[in-house]
Amino acid sequence: MIRVLIADDHGIVRSGIRSLLEQMDGLQVVAEAADGMEALRLVKMHRPDLMIMDIGMPGLNGVEATARLTRQHRRTRVIILSMHTSEEHICQALRSGAAGYVIKDATTAELETAVRTVARGERYLSPSISEHVLAGYSQRMPEEPSATAPLTSRQREILQLVTEGHTTKEIAERLHLSTKTVEAHRAQIMKRLEIRDVAGLVRYAIRKGITSAD
Repeated sequence: MIRVLIADDHGIVRSGIRSLLEQMDGLQVVAEAADGMEALRLVKMHRPDLMIMDIGMPGLNGVEATARLTRQHRRTRVIILSMHTSEEHICQALRSGAAGYVIKDATTAELETAVRTVARGERYLSPSISEHVLAGYSQRMPEEPSATAPLTSRQREILQLVTEGHTTKEIAERLHLSTKTVEAHRAQIMKRLEIRDVAGLVRYAIRKGITSAD
């Protein structure tokens, strides 16, 4: 039995994915998460074999959640299921440790193939992902740092929350930090990125896939 956890911030999408998976032999959906932080909590609780993860989730996006999950729970493999087909998003997902990347307009048969392939310990990428994107990723992967390399994992998390409109106090409470620590991180983020206003941070975060434009 392949035990699967679904993470997507849209309830109707989660329901649709669950419905498809539950029609497949030997698959069991053990839980659903609406954001990256909830996904990490549920993985710890249920220890699934596989996570199907969206990228554009609030609080903690799918790429950062995947990076943490693959460090903390190596047994759980991740398939990114996303509408994004840009080289930027695909490369970030693969570097974060995702074992699969499936486009959301994929057929049910393709999703099943992806799930079973990744569950066997192999990798799966949608055929619709262009060859030049994959070739470019393969050529650069050994030497190219992460697209958000100037920032630490904590700073990327704070950047996402800032660009989603959370106040310093709200971020501090959410991450169990002091407001001074959050302010220090925010100042360091702006310094490292050489950005002087929140609008600039938002544009950077959207461009790098840290947050969505929704």
